Amino acid sequence: MPLQPVERASAVDAVLDQMHDQVASGAWAVGARIPGEHELSARLRVSRPAVREAIRALSHVGVLEVRRGDGTYVRSAADPRPLLRRVERASLRDVFEVQLAYDVQAAKLAAVRRTPEDLRRLEGLLRDRDAAEAPEAFGEADSRFHLGVAETARNALLTEAFRFFRHRLRESLSALREDRDLPEGGPEPHHAVLAAIADRDAEAAGRAAARVVEPTLRALEDVL
Repeated sequence: MPLQPVERASAVDAVLDQMHDQVASGAWAVGARIPGEHELSARLRVSRPAVREAIRALSHVGVLEVRRGDGTYVRSAADPRPLLRRVERASLRDVFEVQLAYDVQAAKLAAVRRTPEDLRRLEGLLRDRDAAEAPEAFGEADSRFHLGVAETARNALLTEAFRFFRHRLRESLSALREDRDLPEGGPEPHHAVLAAIADRDAEAAGRAAARVVEPTLRALEDVL
């Protein structure tokens, strides 16, 4: 079955479904190179970021392999959607417990490995986070800052795991901003994370990163 324009509300989910159908039907055989991002975007009538996010998700679960400078290839015909849907259906508590684990280690490593260029980039991301007000914009800006810290840690596996996780984190942060009964880490602990990274104080960075997430987790425990 050829690719069809996406009409569903969730563009990424729709792209994932169609891309897996191409693999399962044999239209994209294992070992074959799939169409490029620009072509997929045009044929599916979705944004290139939606295609990019779907490719990244399928790469993380081993269905696709992105070869820099060459293209994206099919590695496996296994259906990844049950795993991806379990991630999508994870509770807020599950999401923020994972964020706590990632953030603390990322902040510690970032404090040791950061460069002046990293600090300037993180400062800009934090300004964007502080300025964001609407729930969707806040979820995007906040998750970008945390991803920036993970990238500064310069651990390829941690960074890729966080990129895979960021979509779910972004949605959870947006939901948190909409629910005024649940606290979210405000500007102060986020600025403390950046200050500790700037000071190359790994332990302080880890403690500050924990303070970002722990109020939300305590509130969720009370609710549950």
